[in-house]
Amino acid sequence: MSALFFEGAPSDRRAVTTWGALATMDTVLLRLRSDARLSDRVIVRPHPLLVTVRSDRLFAVLAPAVVWDRAREVLRPFAGQLASGEAMLILIGTPSAGDLSMALNRGLGALVSDNPGQDELYVAIHNACEQLEAKARAEARGKWLNRYRYELGELIEIAKAITTERELEKLLSLILEKSRFITGADAGSIYVVEGDDPDPLRRTLHFKLSQNDSVPFDAREFTIPVSPRSMSGYVALHKKPINIADVYDLPAVSPYGFDRSFDAKIGYRTKSMLCMPLSSRKGDVIGVIQLINKKRSADRKLLSAEDVEDQVVAFDPRSEELVGTLASQAGIALENAILYSEIHHMLEGFVLASVEAIEQRDPTTSGHSRRVATLTVNLARALERADNMGPYRGVSWTKDDLRELEYASLLHDFGKIGVREQVLVKAKKLYPYELEIIRHRIDIATRAHEVDILQRKVRLLERGARADDLIALDHELAVRKAELEAAFAAISSANEPSVLSGGDFARIEAIARETYTDFAGNLVPLLRPEEVVSLSVTRGSLTPSEIDEIRSHVVHTTQFLSKIPWGKQFRRVAVIAGSHHERLNGTGYPRRLRAEEIPLQSKMMSVADIFDALTASDRPYKKAVPVERALDILGFEVKDQHLDPDLVRVFVEARVWEQQPMAPTSVSGR
Repeated sequence: MSALFFEGAPSDRRAVTTWGALATMDTVLLRLRSDARLSDRVIVRPHPLLVTVRSDRLFAVLAPAVVWDRAREVLRPFAGQLASGEAMLILIGTPSAGDLSMALNRGLGALVSDNPGQDELYVAIHNACEQLEAKARAEARGKWLNRYRYELGELIEIAKAITTERELEKLLSLILEKSRFITGADAGSIYVVEGDDPDPLRRTLHFKLSQNDSVPFDAREFTIPVSPRSMSGYVALHKKPINIADVYDLPAVSPYGFDRSFDAKIGYRTKSMLCMPLSSRKGDVIGVIQLINKKRSADRKLLSAEDVEDQVVAFDPRSEELVGTLASQAGIALENAILYSEIHHMLEGFVLASVEAIEQRDPTTSGHSRRVATLTVNLARALERADNMGPYRGVSWTKDDLRELEYASLLHDFGKIGVREQVLVKAKKLYPYELEIIRHRIDIATRAHEVDILQRKVRLLERGARADDLIALDHELAVRKAELEAAFAAISSANEPSVLSGGDFARIEAIARETYTDFAGNLVPLLRPEEVVSLSVTRGSLTPSEIDEIRSHVVHTTQFLSKIPWGKQFRRVAVIAGSHHERLNGTGYPRRLRAEEIPLQSKMMSVADIFDALTASDRPYKKAVPVERALDILGFEVKDQHLDPDLVRVFVEARVWEQQPMAPTSVSGR
């Protein structure tokens, strides 16, 4: 009991004050309860010196001024409500303390006279409740404004995230994750509409992704027809959301149903669901997002039926509004990602078709470009991982960097499309038709000698020659035939190409000096000058002019690739591809660039190109070189200042040729 309540004689001043305060509160209570204007209020006397008048959750606390002066502990049970603005204090009489600022700070709303009438009490209570309601509305507006600012900020951040993500799979995951976040959904899934038939019923919904905070499971992609019988199909067809409080309790007339078998399979209970369409700029539905089980507490898991019953609520209008706002942004982002993906696939198709075209013209090097692309990309990754203290320390690559490198490697030999096919596929030093002409020439020389011998025999017989003279002519013919066949054998041997310099060129020069008389009586050499040049090639099968023609493919490659609008991220494809035959010492082609002028990507491609050209399966103009021998040759190229020593070292140490392909690759190179 308050300190105001103690036993004492009526003459005691404090006792008189106490009994006076009690009498005042008796009168106040009587007047309040008899006032018809307060009939809808709940009037309670929780303490002899207090009366409360409640309207909904707001109420006024009436107390005599003496309580404030001498017994504030009586008000302690209401301190929280007074402080929070749910209650307001009305003092009857004026406190003895002159400064009322503390009382105002503790919730004082009004002062009335020592003996207030009904009207005075009603006005005080009415004004107090009005103030409380006004304050509550202001706080609600403040909370709503803060919530609005928070949600707006989240939507802006989400919009930034989804509009900058270009990879379709990552974007879908991001859209679903953010939609669940702003609505408090426990789970969700996302579908993409596929097909371009004008009739939407002929299209399909591709289930791409599912997320669930409570139950882990493997969700595989599948497709279903766009049909009003499924919730996602209904949303896709009608282009409007559906919001269901409990999918197990759908109305009998509902056009769509819910299949509980998936819940049963994974041990889950789907209850509330919000399905929202994702639309393109033109308003076509290109996807559907399903949000499942809005939770009271985002951190709670739904592990039992009791959890679902306790935690899951229907998606409220605000959630629907937020997801609708997000969906409008997400739909455009999804449309952009789909277009980006289609452009990427189109570019991939163009690159692979271009490589296929090269292979068709030069089937002898089939697969070379794909292998070079794989080797080059793997070398780039190995360089990134290497403990490198040299000039390439800290080198790193983005996905676009590696894709640019892959495209450049795949197309590094595309310019061969502008090189004569017979030069591309030249397997020997002589073209087949040239060797055939020489063969005919040898045969004609043999026949011419036979004719000459027969004519000489006739003349000898006319003069009565002896048998020994005729035998001598036969021997001479046999020797000449053998010489001509030996010459052709030497020519055939010299016609074989070699990887390294070598060949009996003196023998070819001797044969070239030999002549015969044709049927017209003309003196003809066994070998023409251009044939001598071809057979005198010291390395490979190409003459200097043919080598120049082959080398021109790099210029063609650069010119062709420069005409393709690669975009900002792949803008250097032409430069990288067109520099793979440059050498560090400036003796390469076509621009004779020196080390510091050659792109790093081109230097890597040079290593891969030479290695594959050496180790590729047998080609008509060369045998495959064992890996260890190929590595030795790479070492010689380093000593000759053709290849970068650091790149060759990483290539060898990482054994790049043994690594699995890091990305798709494509076609041809010599």
